Amino acid sequence: MSMRAAFLSLVLLAAPLRLAADPAEAAREAAAQLEAASVQLQQAESSRDRVKALTSTVQAFEAGLAAMRDGLRRVARREAQLSAQLAARRDEVSGLLGIIQTIETSPPPVLMVHPSGPLGAARSAMMLAEVTPALHARAQELKADLEEVQSLRLLQQSAARTLEEGLSGVQAARVQLSTAIADRTSLPRRFTADPVRTAILISSTETLSGFADGLADIAEGEIAASNADISDLRGTLPLPVEGLVLRGYGERDAAGIARPGLLVAARPRALVTAPTAATIRYRGPLLDLGNVVILEPQPDTLFIFSGLAEVFGEAGEVIPEGTPVGLMSGENPKPDAILSLSGEGGGTDRTETLYIEVRMDNSPVDPETWFRTGKGG
Repeated sequence: MSMRAAFLSLVLLAAPLRLAADPAEAAREAAAQLEAASVQLQQAESSRDRVKALTSTVQAFEAGLAAMRDGLRRVARREAQLSAQLAARRDEVSGLLGIIQTIETSPPPVLMVHPSGPLGAARSAMMLAEVTPALHARAQELKADLEEVQSLRLLQQSAARTLEEGLSGVQAARVQLSTAIADRTSLPRRFTADPVRTAILISSTETLSGFADGLADIAEGEIAASNADISDLRGTLPLPVEGLVLRGYGERDAAGIARPGLLVAARPRALVTAPTAATIRYRGPLLDLGNVVILEPQPDTLFIFSGLAEVFGEAGEVIPEGTPVGLMSGENPKPDAILSLSGEGGGTDRTETLYIEVRMDNSPVDPETWFRTGKGG
């Protein structure tokens, strides 16, 4: 085989795929997470505690989909980086091939003739012998880069099916979770809400403060006393939804309006859970806040979450930590939409917002005194 043919063979011949360790492995692990979540969904259908099992399943799907998004972003960035490097080296590679071709097509007598005589010819031969291994090494690097680009593109193409299955699975798990919560009868209750009194309170109040002040009046009869105390958990509670804080306590929005709570960006249809054991004091539409869930983790302390599409549970129920209380608004993104975001920065797919307000003795306090937001890390 000629020198040039050998060079081209090194560059172009098929070989086992070589994936970049970080981005490709991240995408593979995400696919494995989604497959595990599918198995978990099947097991949850026969679980005795279906609400708990389905909650874990939805969270597993959400984690898998988030990991898949992150993995695809990294894959897309790696592919773009390699493609740019290969484009920049195209002229260099063409030049090297031209030099080799010139050497190979030159007649033997010409190769032997050197302006400096036999000594110069010998030196040129030695230099060529030294350069050839370097050309071989560069060819190997180029071949590996080409293979990696091809592998990453194939990985992106195969991700569409995995995403489709994952999105279908999480939707099925959410539907089953909603049904399981509606059928649940095992939770203790502190009171039973009176729908007439609740409607009167809603229609007669214009502020969240006024509604919170009248919560004691919506019960049929007395509300059982509670001695719950979570004071030692202040500053350590997880956010009720996986997301990023957009605006803090008292920060003004684009219209110049400041609100005494946190605004958290979350993904469409993300699960919202109770950060600690609490009593559901109210759930449903309220004022201009959309669907609202009001939790009482301890006497005279309220956690208020608004902006949900669906709310779970019944007023008066005492729910454990991690219990689902609702789903965020929005529509599940299509696989194509997720793939189109794969090269973007993090957070571009968090299109929904959850408003979190904490009230103590019916006065708002900074939620970051209760919740971990990651802003201080």
